[in-house]
Amino acid sequence: MHQRFFIPCVLLCLLFLPAMHSSADTPVMLGNHRARFDSNGLLLPWTSWRDALQREVNWYAHCPMEHGYPRFVTLTFMDGTYAPVKRRTDMIPAMQLGMGILSYLKYYHFTHRRYAPARTIAIAMGSYLIHEDLTPDTGKYPRFIRSTGRTMQFPQTPDCGSQADHPYEIEPDKAGIAAYALVRLYEETDNADYLNAALHNARVLVRNMQQGDGTHSPWPFRADYRTGAARGPVCADQSFTLRLFNLLDSRGYHEFRAPADALWHWIKTYQIPSAARRGTLWTQFFEDYDMEKNRNSWSADNLIKYLLQKRRALDPDWRKDTAVLVRFVTANFTSIRNGVPICGEQDDDREPWGGACSTYGATMAMYAAATGSKPYKLLAREALNFCMYAISRDGCPGQTALYTVRGGWQEDASTDVIHNFMDAIAAFPRWGR
Repeated sequence: MHQRFFIPCVLLCLLFLPAMHSSADTPVMLGNHRARFDSNGLLLPWTSWRDALQREVNWYAHCPMEHGYPRFVTLTFMDGTYAPVKRRTDMIPAMQLGMGILSYLKYYHFTHRRYAPARTIAIAMGSYLIHEDLTPDTGKYPRFIRSTGRTMQFPQTPDCGSQADHPYEIEPDKAGIAAYALVRLYEETDNADYLNAALHNARVLVRNMQQGDGTHSPWPFRADYRTGAARGPVCADQSFTLRLFNLLDSRGYHEFRAPADALWHWIKTYQIPSAARRGTLWTQFFEDYDMEKNRNSWSADNLIKYLLQKRRALDPDWRKDTAVLVRFVTANFTSIRNGVPICGEQDDDREPWGGACSTYGATMAMYAAATGSKPYKLLAREALNFCMYAISRDGCPGQTALYTVRGGWQEDASTDVIHNFMDAIAAFPRWGR
């Protein structure tokens, strides 16, 4: 169905299906709690957002140490007792820790810089990235931040690629995420090691940048760091590399202005219009997949966020372009679960994992604040309330609120979640009280 007809139908379903709930219905369990609904059948949080987030960061502040790092910094799969999940020795350091730095820095500022453990954890994440997670100083992508690796390796080995990465492969976009986070960490700490690592990774990205077109992004999804051999012509996530280049340019490193302009030209000319059609330039993002036609919501949502933050300074057509992207996400990845509107990850996995669903909630909150849309404000609140149910009373989060679970993927449980609540609260401050 054409999107202009499909989207209003989706919105109506998302807005009115929750009303089928009532207090007399059979109790519904979401995540680790019994669901609470108001008199209109809309999901309420199990406790205040502020309280739940404080419980979560306190839980992580007590995580055991490994080789000088909190354990969850050194692995991706951890259970509700802080123990490694033994059957999963793979990890996703760049994505997990890059988004984690942003989460903990935003939470630190949310507490008016009073909750010192948040800053300490962000520093530990940055230190792991620059000391333990780099490729060797050789090849096409030297000293480049690894997308995947192995649990508790200090440092990662040259052939540590895991999940769907080959042993010597990296994912350029993940280094863009991590390097952007390192610049933000430098701004907080004034430690030049973080800035220097970010600059180096950005320069390696520029050296390996190609002209994008209607079938190729400026970087492939994966590349062998030794030879540069590409695998996967399109990677949907380009907004964080654009953020990185623009941020470095704004700090006086004007060598990144032309690459930023070229990247934005590809996004504006090819990628955004693709969302209004079949979305073929929104494929490939998650480290555990190598399906070339697998579209995802995360990348589009994060571009929406950036366009809403920059607006006319980046894109005079930001209203039109964000609307196109919102329709793309809503039409392809949203659904109703237990009467609650949620967002899934990708074509091959429509489950509301914590990272993707909270990203959607934060994006819709920012979109609603920018456009005055009450329906999208409601959608944002419902999706984020749903994600909140993944946090146990002791603060241990699960990777989804779809079922009762403690721990799991740390990116979905926490590091790619906290910053989304911070963004939503920035859009609607009353939500953080």
